[in-house]
Amino acid sequence: MQLFRELPPFRPIRFFRNGHMQTILGAYCPARTPRYTAVRHETKLNDGDRVLLHDDLPASWNPGDPVVLLVHGLSGSHASPYVGRTAAKLNARGIRTFRMDLRGCGAGRNLAVRPLHAGRSEDAAAALATIASLCPGSPIDAVAFSMGANILLKMAGEMDANAPEYVRTIIAVAPPVDLAITCQNLSIGWNAMYDRSFVRALLRHIENRHDELPNAEPIRLSRRPRRVYEFDDWVTAPLSGFAGADDYYTQASSAPYLPNIHVPTLILAAADDPLVPVRMFEQCSLSPSVELHVTEYGGHVGYVGIAGCDPDRRWLEWRIVEQVTGLGSYQRTPLRRRPWSVTDDTSLPLRNNP
Repeated sequence: MQLFRELPPFRPIRFFRNGHMQTILGAYCPARTPRYTAVRHETKLNDGDRVLLHDDLPASWNPGDPVVLLVHGLSGSHASPYVGRTAAKLNARGIRTFRMDLRGCGAGRNLAVRPLHAGRSEDAAAALATIASLCPGSPIDAVAFSMGANILLKMAGEMDANAPEYVRTIIAVAPPVDLAITCQNLSIGWNAMYDRSFVRALLRHIENRHDELPNAEPIRLSRRPRRVYEFDDWVTAPLSGFAGADDYYTQASSAPYLPNIHVPTLILAAADDPLVPVRMFEQCSLSPSVELHVTEYGGHVGYVGIAGCDPDRRWLEWRIVEQVTGLGSYQRTPLRRRPWSVTDDTSLPLRNNP
């Protein structure tokens, strides 16, 4: 039985087909920001830190109806435009959503002493358990973007066949399943602008949190990192118990866990993503419960399309809505894995997994 719906082709705006353009347009294209009306719930983690969930509850939602967990990417939060817009679209269709602030991010940045990293799968599992306690009997669809998607995939693989029944599906958008390849890719050509931008955002994040958390372990650097690799090697790894950046990338990447996923999972990636090179998926072995869909265009969480296809041109957000609202009665059925799927009827130089 095929659980996920077929995805229609993504048609990028003319003259904005380039992956960099789609990435930048997706981040900065003007769009109305939904008004914040959520209720906040704290989730206590096993190590004593806490994370926040922002509960958007539509008036038409009833106990037992589906709910969605939304998880942002690196340097994001519950207030990231793509997260807020997706929640609003789901809410308008009666779907209750919980927007997660990952550890130390957004409104919950002063609730965690330990730093966030791309392998914090236990935090996502704790968030799902909290949602299940707040919404007993409701199936939960978990949707995540970029680094948050890597966290969700790692969580699902660690759970193996023991994933809670309330987790219905996972949708992972542009997940950097191999963190080492992703980091190496940041040093190539124009990608260096993202590398510098991420480092600046990460440094601001650390500095702001340490101003508010006097008990947090101090960070002493002889010079400021200029690349994400340096930041991870000098800051993320030592504060998180890894031997260095390479050890961190090995332990936190979700790729080794993909064969063990039993929850029906859709991975959506773009062949022109400048941040997450699609070649890494060619090297992955996927569980039969994982379906991979590669679009020719889209950039990194961009997907701003031509007029007339979707009401606000946001192809990605409407596809998430269609997947969640198109699911039938709650059941966990292994997927029949298809070969590489490309929306625009073109051939990409990728091979199928054995």
